[in-house]
Amino acid sequence: MIHATVTVHDRMQPNYRYLLSEPEGEHFDERFSPELTPKEMLALGVFGGKYMTDCRSEFPADWFREARLCPERHDPALNCFGVLASQPLSVWRAKGWIHPDDPRGWFQWYCRYYLGRRSGDDDRQIRRWAAMSRHVAQLVKNCRAGDAACRARQRQALLQWAYDSRRY
Repeated sequence: MIHATVTVHDRMQPNYRYLLSEPEGEHFDERFSPELTPKEMLALGVFGGKYMTDCRSEFPADWFREARLCPERHDPALNCFGVLASQPLSVWRAKGWIHPDDPRGWFQWYCRYYLGRRSGDDDRQIRRWAAMSRHVAQLVKNCRAGDAACRARQRQALLQWAYDSRRY
């Protein structure tokens, strides 16, 4: 594969560069099998539509054609399940969940991983993603399949981690 360098020009990372070393959407770690692509997540409604509104040029334009975005503010009504299921970035920072290469958090890491970047933070992020599977078990145990009203916040949180919680 031909390696490509991406240069980021956004508010949080002016002139940040990273290398794409894998084909888009391919060659994922065997422990990592997300059920949704970043494009699908954005179209379904995640992070109140506020996420990634100032860094769209870094990612494929088609990811944003159907995206539910709101550049002005976080709007939970734009989320797939219409509920707030996010914590502020300040909480993520305080808990040590933010890596300097991805100052917006897990979803930014996933978008870049999906594009083909591999980094020293991959193992940690994949372990964090896998830990969310406990919430799938809770939905299966406590909700009728397809009952979107049952544990809507938990469903939204799973969706924001690339689990298709509409299935459970």
